[in-house]
Amino acid sequence: MNISHDERRSILERTRALKMARSVHAYVRGNTAKFYEWLERSPVAREIPQGPPIWICGDCHLGNLGPLADAERRIDIQIRDLDQTVIGNPAHDLIRLGLSLETAARSSDLPGVTTARMVEAMIEGYARALVPDGDNVMEPDVVRSVRRLAAGRRWRHLAKERIEDVEPSIPLGKRFWKLTDTEWDALRALFAEDAVRDRSLELAGLGPNGRIRVVDAAYWRKGCSSLGKLRYAVLLGVAEKGAKHDRLALVDIKEAVPPVVPTAPTAVIPEDAAERVVTGARALSPNLGERMIPAHLLSRPVVLRELAPQDLKIEVEQFSRKQAVASAAYLAYVVGLAHARQLSLDERSEWRKQLIGRRDGNLDAPSWLWRSIVELAGAHEAGYLDHCRRFALTATED
Repeated sequence: MNISHDERRSILERTRALKMARSVHAYVRGNTAKFYEWLERSPVAREIPQGPPIWICGDCHLGNLGPLADAERRIDIQIRDLDQTVIGNPAHDLIRLGLSLETAARSSDLPGVTTARMVEAMIEGYARALVPDGDNVMEPDVVRSVRRLAAGRRWRHLAKERIEDVEPSIPLGKRFWKLTDTEWDALRALFAEDAVRDRSLELAGLGPNGRIRVVDAAYWRKGCSSLGKLRYAVLLGVAEKGAKHDRLALVDIKEAVPPVVPTAPTAVIPEDAAERVVTGARALSPNLGERMIPAHLLSRPVVLRELAPQDLKIEVEQFSRKQAVASAAYLAYVVGLAHARQLSLDERSEWRKQLIGRRDGNLDAPSWLWRSIVELAGAHEAGYLDHCRRFALTATED
């Protein structure tokens, strides 16, 4: 299956539309820009507190949290995708996570009262993360099972899952597409750059005594984010100089795009999009940030990271009521830890007071959080149905 460079966009557009039509939960995950447009227009927008200006994820949904290995392959549950990271209002991460959990619960046919309990659990878990040396929130079964799976994974699992082979090549087909000569030349030149080569060898534990070569590469059709953007899978061979055999590493190269997330007015953020993503990742998700390299490819900012076998996302096909509430508490706790590590003790205390001091009379959670989730859930449900209508008409025409 050979996909020409000119055919990529139409295939990617249709793939993105199909993925977003699968469920309202998938629609929420793939529609960050609409989330912020609707949030800004929402009547409750003025009630959202201005939290301390810190690095936030910006696209904090259920699928963007999961096990991540650090450079030593130690595993923690952290934020996995920082494409939209900015210095902004941490309340936005809470609202987006809450909306994602609400749509996941509704997709599991759970009643609205479960959503209310999930929002209460979110605030409890998040607030606990802001307390220095506070009690940990217990991992729910759905997270614990993913962590156990991640801990047992090795290179052969990554190769089988990502490239469907353990031989040193990337098989072209549905997911991996042939490169143009220009793309090949650019990728080889990228790994010949001193900064990229030196940092890659350092992450491989080799330093100046190592060698690196591009074994194979392909355009990677991966997720909605690859639409019209640079996205490549590169198979590298790394070894000490003079060694007979290489160690293989699979590198994900992803174009860094301008954020759609509101930025704090006084924030000083790197102008280069790749530098912004890596800086935010190091603040929010150290396991991921320390494995990232900002660079430029074909005159565009890109972020490189070696894929670790232990890197997984939390996928929930069906929530039970108990799992939904426990997951809400734990995932909000993980986000709270990412925010808290950037704050002083006084800042943590003040932000926590803002959160727990504005409870709704009938709900043990802030009214602005509940109302934001309800407003956005309605807007996304309507947007999802309209998307499905347009997609169905397009499919009929095809």
